Amino acid sequence: MTASRQSAATPRPAASTKSAGPGRPKDLGKRAAILEAAKRMFTLHGYGASMDQIAAEAGVSKLTVYSHFGDKDALFVAAVESHCDLSLPSSLFEPAPGTPLRERLMEIARAFYAMVTAPEAVAGHRMLCSPQMAGSDLPKLFWEAGPMRVQADFAALLERRIAAGELNIADVPRAAGQFFSLLKGEPHACLVFGGPAPAEDEIEAHLAAAVELFLRAFGVHDRAPARPSRTPASRR
Repeated sequence: MTASRQSAATPRPAASTKSAGPGRPKDLGKRAAILEAAKRMFTLHGYGASMDQIAAEAGVSKLTVYSHFGDKDALFVAAVESHCDLSLPSSLFEPAPGTPLRERLMEIARAFYAMVTAPEAVAGHRMLCSPQMAGSDLPKLFWEAGPMRVQADFAALLERRIAAGELNIADVPRAAGQFFSLLKGEPHACLVFGGPAPAEDEIEAHLAAAVELFLRAFGVHDRAPARPSRTPASRR
């Protein structure tokens, strides 16, 4: 998911006089309220949530919703982008050479797992896999707004760690996708299909095992020089 992203660490102003284009300046406070309302309504009602419902939940007019987002597809994509920005802030992917690689990967792993297992994310996953989405452009828009951007940011982090001599990866984009697939694993599939949520210690063990597997595959390990083999003395 490789458009520029705003860091979640930067607080959003309640309102702004900066115009987003021709016409009147956009109220960023209302925009944020609409996004939060859209997340709640899409979680509860799937893509069947109406713009009227979202407007009422946000406490604004439907015209205001359309003024900020244009249509429901654009609002859904913006909700996905907002969820990713808040869950995986840009600071997680910025250079931090002083942080050990394993620790950095675990930070990303925990944030990513929390993001994809949030109720709105699970509901969105189910919705995008539903028959009503067949032939729709929405799954592609979701991919570009969320997973593709996250994987691109992570790939850039991997490139920096490769340059530092900590990783050896021939196909960085593929490895980035594999990392996030490992993190989802069986626990995420269990949630999507309505199974029980794993306990916190089970989640931590799952994420640590995924990071360990990734490092075994791509980490640069110092190898001790091979010792000469000793042949047992023959018995007399």
